[in-house]
Amino acid sequence: MLHLAPALIFALVQPQVPAFRTDLEAGHYLKVLAEADQRLRQDPGDALAWAAKSQALSSLQRFGEAQGAADRAVSLNPRLADAFLARGLARIGAAIKERDLGSLRPAIAGMDDLRAATEADPTLAPAWTSLGLAYEMAPGLLGGSTRKALQCADRLKALAPARGNLLQAMILVEEDRWREAEPWFARALALAPQDPEVVGQWLDALDSRPAKKALGEAGKNARLLAEAQRLLPGVRSRAQGVAAVSDAYLHGGRPETAWQVLQEALPQVDVPSLLRLQLGKVAAASGLHRADGLAALDQVLREPLEGGSSGYPGAWWRKGQILRDLGRKDEARHAAQEAMKLDPKHRGARELVESLGN
Repeated sequence: MLHLAPALIFALVQPQVPAFRTDLEAGHYLKVLAEADQRLRQDPGDALAWAAKSQALSSLQRFGEAQGAADRAVSLNPRLADAFLARGLARIGAAIKERDLGSLRPAIAGMDDLRAATEADPTLAPAWTSLGLAYEMAPGLLGGSTRKALQCADRLKALAPARGNLLQAMILVEEDRWREAEPWFARALALAPQDPEVVGQWLDALDSRPAKKALGEAGKNARLLAEAQRLLPGVRSRAQGVAAVSDAYLHGGRPETAWQVLQEALPQVDVPSLLRLQLGKVAAASGLHRADGLAALDQVLREPLEGGSSGYPGAWWRKGQILRDLGRKDEARHAAQEAMKLDPKHRGARELVESLGN
């Protein structure tokens, strides 16, 4: 059930801490981190700043630091919903990163934190998103259930209709109920066609196993390409949305278009580093524009990277794939090892090392 894991991590960027709301929602995590630290230098007892810092750190996959910041926020204000949400996301994010969501202690603690966030502030929409995704992902032994997840979606619809409809759709896809999920995606898109998370999750779902099962490979690809073209104008300035459209073209069999979409959007998007990371992915997966893809990844690795589901380990891994395909095996092995230093359980990096032999 780890298909929903990136969505759970993304849930923390929705507007929750008013002072940092715009930047968190836009994915400007490095800016939030800098501003939270500035506020904390002035007032170390600022619980809201600690909560925002935790959320930014989780988005950067620095979950140990994120939990420490969230613990501080909870200790300073035991009734702050944002602090419980931040700690729950940090705990569950760490479990996802370790590929061990079934681990009882951190997973139960994370679920408890998310429930506490909804109880402390029933109007906190991101808490319902996070709790709903956690209920769907967690085994029954930990209290997870589809029924509970759908109840969270119902609560969310009253607070943020587009996101509530999206959550319902994602849960139904996870349950292999594609035909039921489609109308909920349509409602979410009708309400928020420029929301990069709504667009991204819809395109991702169209490439999922339930969609392939319902539509067939050819039907899935046709829908994916048509929807990518239709939705791109609404998210052209949002890196997350453009990356999702690029993925749709790549997985739909149009890698050159996937590359061109990124190149055209790069000068105008809010978070260019995410598109450079995506350029590396397209180059590695397709074999096209390898030199330019390698240059983009080198720039990602030199500069601060704003989140992203793969982060720096993914950048090193993609670099290693391109170097291997260029015949530069020693450099490829080094890149894979750098990825594994950052994420010892990175499956792609391990497979790359194995493919290179001794």
